[in-house]
Order: sequence, then structure tokens, then C-alpha cells
Amino acid sequence: MSATFSPTPEQEQVVELARRGGDLKIKAYAGAGKTSTLNLVAERFGARRGIYLAFNRDIAAAAARKFPPHVPARTMHAQAWAAADSALKRRSSLEAEPPHILAARFGIGSVQVRSVTGRAIELTPFETGRMITDALGRFCRSSELQPIATHIVVDEKIDIGDAAQLQTWLLPFVQRLWVECAGPRAGAAVSPDVVLKLWALSKPCIETDYILFDEAQDSDGVMLSVLERQRHAQVIYVGDPYQQIYEWRGAVNAMAQIDAPECALTESFRFGPTFAALASRLLVRLGERTPLRGQGSIGSILVEDPAIAPPVDAVLCRKNVTAIWQLAAGLEAGDRPAIRMSAVEIAAFADGADQLLAGHRTFRPAAFSLFENWAEVQAFSRTPFGQDLQPIVRIVDELGTGYLRALAQRCAPEQQADYVVSTVHRAKGLEWKRVRVANDFRFRGADGSPVPDDDEIRLLYVAITRAQHVLDISAMRDDLVRLVSRGH
Repeated sequence: MSATFSPTPEQEQVVELARRGGDLKIKAYAGAGKTSTLNLVAERFGARRGIYLAFNRDIAAAAARKFPPHVPARTMHAQAWAAADSALKRRSSLEAEPPHILAARFGIGSVQVRSVTGRAIELTPFETGRMITDALGRFCRSSELQPIATHIVVDEKIDIGDAAQLQTWLLPFVQRLWVECAGPRAGAAVSPDVVLKLWALSKPCIETDYILFDEAQDSDGVMLSVLERQRHAQVIYVGDPYQQIYEWRGAVNAMAQIDAPECALTESFRFGPTFAALASRLLVRLGERTPLRGQGSIGSILVEDPAIAPPVDAVLCRKNVTAIWQLAAGLEAGDRPAIRMSAVEIAAFADGADQLLAGHRTFRPAAFSLFENWAEVQAFSRTPFGQDLQPIVRIVDELGTGYLRALAQRCAPEQQADYVVSTVHRAKGLEWKRVRVANDFRFRGADGSPVPDDDEIRLLYVAITRAQHVLDISAMRDDLVRLVSRGH
């Protein structure tokens, strides 16, 4: 296999450092050709045995079509599955125990806590059972040897003091569930995360000369722990620390934790200097001093005037509820939008709202799970803590749950749509010629300060770097200008 492009000086530096041996960390900005660079490394390594590992299955599948046969491409989970024994594989096909059944078996009843607004909330056995199973997943994705309290994620609507007490109380139940899953004679159902954790704890040896680990910024602690043990193999990590947006599932600041010499790919082949300059100003807010560079030969137009409203190929949002709102707005405007959500996910909001309108608790979607009725959702959406719910509240109040439920049936398949609506998380790794970014980002910190959290800035960075030629930021122009102007 031979390269079909002329490597840049940065790519040549990566290859030269890789050929010297030893682990290597490559910081690759958005659109900087990281996969083609890794392919170049594999080519220069010749017949040496290699393996390409990635966090994401779609990325691994795409890489498998590009790398030579002696460099297989797969996910870390697939590597663990291949090593699992037949008994463990059989357990993976068992049906998981429902959260409320788990809670009942553990003797857990309803629990009273306070919300951030001081309202009394009753956590049902279903909710506490779900917290226990979710915590097990976070533990399995960590490098810890036993579950700890921080693996238990408490809804942000719960008072911080009560949340800490809840974590302490639930921890023994998480530890008990892990013992049930990990025991040599265990018969409980196991998730892919449990399979990966058990494999990692077995201290596996990956039989290869070198490992190319892509999307390293999204890796879990457990994945890094496996790679750190491969002393016999050269490990080349590549990722963009500023595209790390999966903290909610246990991703760690992997690029900072990796102890290896570092080089960078700072030249993006996706867009021109205009978008690169905007992205670089966001990177400054994250402490990065090396700018992202664009291609002078690529025309990139930044749209800041809402009156222009150019046609786009994608509309990117921070939250699912905003994506649903954008879908509805597009349909009402006569467009044929698609949405990167399933019909079941959209219908869950309608079903949950119906339950609350009838005065009954609901457990799905999770955004509704701590409310007793719809009036509480309406009231919460008017507070600073609950403003993310405003789009869905407005749809239900003005158009009804029937309208919301019908939306899922009206959207077009992506290949036939005028444009696609997506959350930023679901757009990661993708690109479009023309992109509009919705204004549902939190431009204030969690404490009300005017500076957003770092994870919010990283989401913005991922959003604006999906565009190739047209980037419409008109909906958030003033907030974004204030953000990038600070410190300049």
C-alpha cells in the first residue's frame, strides 16, 4: 500500500518519531488528517505486525477499509470479546435485570431527597436501581479495582448535599452488584463494559509489535490501563484533547494522562483560515497557545447575520430537546429534515409528558424522571437550572403530545433529506459542507458566572469544526463574540 498524498512536514515528523521507537502521543486538531497519518506510519513500518484500535465502532470499521491486511482494525471492546470464554459470552446474551427488580432484591425502597430548588423529591426503587447499574458501568470503564462513590452519578436537579449522602449510601450496593457479575461462578447477565473490565483485570497481552490507538481523547481509564501494560509493543496514541466530550460516560482526560513524547498535527484539511481562526480563539479559552491552521485554498464563509439564513446540510444542537425543536421548525417551514435520533427516543418525550399530564411519575426520558406532574416541569423550565427543557415544554404546551409523537413519523431519511438535525455528540467525527449551530449552549458557568465550563467550550469547538465551507453562527453570534473576546 502506498500513500496517495504528499505528507506535510508535521506528518513526516510523526513518522520519523514513530520510527525511532517508543510510545508516542499525537495531538491532532479537527480535520488534521490523523487517520491518513496513522496509515502512513503503518506503511513506513512495512511488514511489522500492527493493530489499529479505536473507541468507536464506526471509526474502526472505516479504518479497516484503509489499512493493510497485516494491521487489523477493531475496537477495544471487540478485542476483549475475542478473548472472552464461552461462559462469559453466553451470559452476555441474558436479559439484564430491570432496575426496580434489582432494587427490590437488594431491599431498597423509596428515598426522600431535596431538589436544587428545595422541593422534596421521592426517588423510586426504579431510579435507585438504575443509579446502581449505571454506576457499575462507570466503574467498569474506569481504572479503579473496586467501585467508589464518584462512580455513582446523581441527577443534577438533586441538592448537592443530598447527592453526596446518596452516593455514600448506594456504594455498597454497587460493590455487591460487581461481585455478582465478576465471580467465577456468577450467572448474572453481563454488559460489554463488564466483559471489557474483566478482560482488563486479567492483564492481557496484545500480541503485536505496535498499536495505533485512535480517538484517544475519548478513551476510558480501563482502556488506558490495558495499553499501559503493553510494554512489549510500541503504542502510538492519537487524539484531540479538545474534542473530549464524553465525560458523562466516564471518559477521562486521556491525552493529559498519557506519559509519552508529544507531537502535533495542527493543519486542518477540512476548512479555510476563517473557521480555523474562530476555533483557535476557543482553544485559547482552554489554555492552548498553538493555533489551528486552515487551508487557504478552501473557501469558508462565516454567517453572522440571522437575516441571511443560507441553506445548510446540518443543524447542530447541544441538547436532544433542541434537536426535536429544530426538527419541528424545519417541518413547519416546509423543509424535509432528518434527525439523528430514533423515533422511539422522540416518542419517549411524548409518552413521558402524557404520564406527567395525568399526574403520574415517569422514568423515561431521564429528563422527566424527578417530576411528579407536568406543572413541575413547566415551573422548573423557567428556572436557571431547567432552561434546557424549554423547547420541549413549549411544544407540548402549544401543540400537544400528539404533535410531538407525529414528528418522528414525518422526518425524512438522511439520504433524502434537505438537511440533518443532530446533537453535537452524535455529529462527532462527521463533517458537512454547510452547518448551522443552534443557540442552546450554556454561555454561563454552572455557578452563574459569565464564563462557560471547559466541557461546554469543547462542545462548541466540535460543533464549529464540522463545517467545510459555510458556518452559520448567527443564532449565537453575540454570546460567542463575548466569549472569544475575553482575554484578547
